[in-house]
This record gives sequence, C-alpha cells and structure tokens, in this order.
Amino acid sequence: MSKNLEHSVAIITGASSGIGRETAFLLARKGVKIALVSRREDKLQEVAQEINGLGSEALILPIDVSDQDQIDSMVERVLERFGQVDILVNNAGFGQFAPIEETSADDMREIFGVNFMGPFYAIKAALPHMRKQGSGHIINISSVAGKRGFPFMGAYCATKFAMNAISEALRIELTGTNIHVSLVYPVTTKTEFFDVLKNKTGRRFELPTMFTQSAQQVAQAIVKCAENPKTEVLPFPLARLLIVINAIAPSLLDFILRKYYKSMTNENSATIGL
Repeated sequence: MSKNLEHSVAIITGASSGIGRETAFLLARKGVKIALVSRREDKLQEVAQEINGLGSEALILPIDVSDQDQIDSMVERVLERFGQVDILVNNAGFGQFAPIEETSADDMREIFGVNFMGPFYAIKAALPHMRKQGSGHIINISSVAGKRGFPFMGAYCATKFAMNAISEALRIELTGTNIHVSLVYPVTTKTEFFDVLKNKTGRRFELPTMFTQSAQQVAQAIVKCAENPKTEVLPFPLARLLIVINAIAPSLLDFILRKYYKSMTNENSATIGL
C-alpha cells in the first residue's frame, strides 16, 4: 500500500535543475513541503515560485553541499521552518571526464567533496532527527556508473561506488527503525550534467540515443520509491541487463568499452552512457 506523502517534508539537493528540480515539482503535487538546496539561488527562486503555485511550500537554501557546517545549518533551518525531515534526496553532483592518469588529487578531492561527502554530511545531519521522529527515508541518487566503471569517468564512478557502499551498510544498520534507505540508478539523463561536466580531454559529447532518459522519468521513479520504499530503483529497465552482464561477463563489457576508447582517441566526439 502506497504511503500518503501529504504534509511530509523533503530536502532535495541539486534542486535547481534536472532530476532534483523535476522531483521537487512532483513531490509538491503530492502535498510535500520542499527544502530546495543548490548553489544557484536565482534558479532556486524560480523553482520555489512554481512550487508555491502548485499550492505547496518551498524553502530556499543556497549552500555548498561539500561544506559540513552549511549542511548542518541546512537541516536546522528545515527543522525551524517545518519541524520535521521525512525525506532526504541526495541528488547534487557533477562529473569529470579525464583519464585517471590526468586526474589530479585536487580533482578527486573536489568531486568526492560534492558527490560523496555532501550526501554523507546530509545523512549524518538528518538521521538523528529521523530517529527521534521514528521514521524517514533517505534516497541516494547514484548512477549505473556506480555499478560499472566507465573509461575517462573513473573519478565520477568512484564517487558513485562509494555512495552505494555506505547506502548498503546504512540500510542494514537501520533495520527495525522505520527509516528506509534507497538507491536510484539512472542512465544518461537529459540534464545540464554534460553542460557543466569538467572535461579535460578536449572532446565533445554526444548523448547516446538508446540509453537515455528524461529527468522527469527519473523523478517519477524517485517519487514512486518515496511512496513505496525499495532498496534499489532502476528507472531505465535495460540498465539491469548491463548490471547482470557485468556481473557474469565483465570481459564482454571491457571489450565494448575498449571500442568506446578507440572512438575517443580517433574521433573528435565521444558517446558515453552513465
């Protein structure tokens, strides 16, 4: 039986665009009050106006998720405004496109700061309050790149593998608490991700047509998970096939990815699915 989300409170990081933005709209239509988190205050204002127009309520929190103090303050401000934290959607993140050999230590620290430490800080800040109220749902937005490493995306993949690890561990640790932990694995999604991707190769991207989905499709899967908590959600069904093949025949995927590598080194464009 689906949970009634009306009057719940959700924190969504990376809410200024893409998956976070669409998730905020869909949850608002369910009567959920939304804390919108992103660095871009102007974009958050636009999202908040639309949410208010849907009859819900939005709180704008322009912060840097890689800063623990700002994350702690974020949760406190949500509690001051709404009195509870029911859903935490850890969605904020960015990508880097570079060989491991050309990925600097600073590059790695930066991407881990946003993609991994940000969710970690948010979980640490929100979890005590979820325990106190006796319920909650942590929804971590991973990627199929958290199930299989892709060439030139090693740093990004590493952050998603790490996200999966703490989510799986936390899920068991919270057994019997009525606090759920879910992982969502999108494939390549039509968002600003590739526009702001840190690309050190000098090659442009072309989104694949076969393994691509819209931000709204992912958002619909997230909201469905919020209503009916699941451990793992794959919004794009064929992604499961990739995961299974990698588990039973990783050398086959190695062969396919070598083909990608060859095209990247010989052509001016690259097609990547994540």
